[in-house]
Amino acid sequence: MIFKGVLRLIGAGGLFVAAFGQSTPNIAPVPSDPLELATGPVQVVASPARRDAALKLLARARESYALRKVGRAYNLKVNFTVNSGGQTDYDGTWRMEDLFDPQQGHRWTAAAESGYSTTRISARKMFYGDGTASMIPLRLHEARAALLGPIPSAQNVARELIRTSPSTYNGVPVTCILLSDSEGAVPAAPRRAWEETEDCIDPQSGLLQVQSQVPGRYYAYDYTNAPQLGDCRLPRKVKVTEAGKIVSEITVESLTEIPAADSSLFVPSDRMKAKGPAIAMTGAQKVFLDSGVAPFAAIATVRPVCVFGLVTPTGQIAEAHSLQPSDPNSRAAVDAAKRMNFSIPVASGARPQQHFVFVIERFASSE
Repeated sequence: MIFKGVLRLIGAGGLFVAAFGQSTPNIAPVPSDPLELATGPVQVVASPARRDAALKLLARARESYALRKVGRAYNLKVNFTVNSGGQTDYDGTWRMEDLFDPQQGHRWTAAAESGYSTTRISARKMFYGDGTASMIPLRLHEARAALLGPIPSAQNVARELIRTSPSTYNGVPVTCILLSDSEGAVPAAPRRAWEETEDCIDPQSGLLQVQSQVPGRYYAYDYTNAPQLGDCRLPRKVKVTEAGKIVSEITVESLTEIPAADSSLFVPSDRMKAKGPAIAMTGAQKVFLDSGVAPFAAIATVRPVCVFGLVTPTGQIAEAHSLQPSDPNSRAAVDAAKRMNFSIPVASGARPQQHFVFVIERFASSE
């Protein structure tokens, strides 16, 4: 569910050019947050042995969520409650069910009390969908990502710059692995840098404890009475926070191995067939914007603002909102993101796609 596409831009008068500031300004530190664990010391993972150890820890955590790789039929039932204060669509209670049979395929359904519903079927390499809308709302996409694919894939991590920081979470030692674009400069910050993804893992159990794709947004995992399938262990609960506020609380009601699923559930309706291939949910894109007066070298401080949203198949951003809402440039950052087109070339005949986007916009400040 996670990939890392990076686009660096500089904004001027609503126009965006593929470039990035060449100066090295004074960057404000990431905001403090109870779930921001990589507060130092932070070290670059340089030696092959240490890099291999970090990659193995990520792989171990990733495997805990790979339910379909177990090769057994299962039924996963989830509920979650969204309280975004209107920042995203469909606040309220949700229910989701995930059904998989290695001999037949995958089917999942979701419904919100506020009126949204969807059914998705993938069987025999065909992908069908039906519901109240073709798009998957941001909080539903988020819940599936948090439970079924929170760790970056191995191919996306292989060439990343890696830094690590020891920390504790709920009194338990964790290793926080910070990932960023290997083509950029090595972050000199003694704590997490704005461009880094953060995965904090218990090295003893191998379980992911806290995950953050950008500063200001976090998944916090609770494995109390955790459900298991083979070697996979899902959290019982996940809390999603933005700017220190809980915006979604996800609960795994049950994860049950079953002998086989009802074959009729994997038969698409005529309506599904008529609609064509269902939209694919892919990973996350990071976009960096420089805004305002440049060069930044003469400015005392540069303050980034992260905008989080969902990119539609047409390349437009939906449900966009700031992860630093108290910042005076928050509104301007959201407006700039809404003016952008995030289209990514898709191969001819491929399914339409939606994905997360994080726009990290840097604003100059004389403070």
